[in-house]
Amino acid sequence: MIHSPYIRKPASVQRVMGTVLVALLPGLAAYVWQFGAGILVNLALASVAAIAIEALVMRLRKRPVALAVGDLSAVVTAWLVVLSIPPIVPWWITLLAVIISIGVAKHLYGGLGQNPFNPAMVAFCALIVAYPALMSQWPGAGQLDFAAQLDLILGGARQPDGITAATALDALRTGMRSGASVGTVFSGNSAFGIAGGRGWEWVAAGYALGGLILLGTRVITWHLPAAFIAMLAVVSGLFWLIDPAQHASPLFHLASGGAMLAAFFIVTDPVSGATTPRGKLIFAAGIALIAWLIRSFGAYPDGIAFGVLLMNICVPLIDMKTQPPVFGHRGGNS
Repeated sequence: MIHSPYIRKPASVQRVMGTVLVALLPGLAAYVWQFGAGILVNLALASVAAIAIEALVMRLRKRPVALAVGDLSAVVTAWLVVLSIPPIVPWWITLLAVIISIGVAKHLYGGLGQNPFNPAMVAFCALIVAYPALMSQWPGAGQLDFAAQLDLILGGARQPDGITAATALDALRTGMRSGASVGTVFSGNSAFGIAGGRGWEWVAAGYALGGLILLGTRVITWHLPAAFIAMLAVVSGLFWLIDPAQHASPLFHLASGGAMLAAFFIVTDPVSGATTPRGKLIFAAGIALIAWLIRSFGAYPDGIAFGVLLMNICVPLIDMKTQPPVFGHRGGNS
């Protein structure tokens, strides 16, 4: 028989980050299966660069280097950056993304636990604005072999029409702007698969499986992924029911782009996100709403990164207005 006190063993940063890396493996495996092993090259480069930049900055700040490098937080950021950008970007784009995420978005504000913005999303937004052409070159499922991907990563000649295929979100946005209906855009277009982007359904399923690992190990709570998925499904489903010719289905939005990666691995960042139970629901729902608005009416095919950063700005106010009531008091703080 087990007796009280029931005290859980505190989880270290290294253990939490290690669990996140393990949870990313199903999605990464699906990614490699569908789009090739080129992403592993940028993943290795980003991981080494993240550790080196973390060590360099900590040494310049005269802080313990081994402790910071060993907690794996820099590696997690590097993986999220790489999984958010095209797998065939030149090596220097990957390096620049890591420098921005670790050296600027993380350490400029004081390092681990101090950054108000999601580091990976800061890097993504900076690069999509600075290098829109390179950041829009995504290979189609099974389109390029490893040798071709490696050549592009190392700086080989880039001919966009020959090396890339439009993503489902980009194909939908382009088709809708030309006046075509959703059904017309979908028919006969190789960018679309069974439920979402061709190949991306499997990647989304892998991220969802990894998310279940995080939930099962209590690294994250249900509030953030549930609110994100529910809001994205509800708002896209509502407009799809009203006008299916002009709006894609909820299943398409959930199975395309970085929706599942965001739901379980990006929105759930414990540092830059809301911390109260109600606040988490508002925070994640706000990101989903902004992402859908940008997907449907904005200039970019996906708006998750912009949604994350905009809601990061709102976190102090959200947390202040959603504080649970103090024990013995009826109302919460206002």
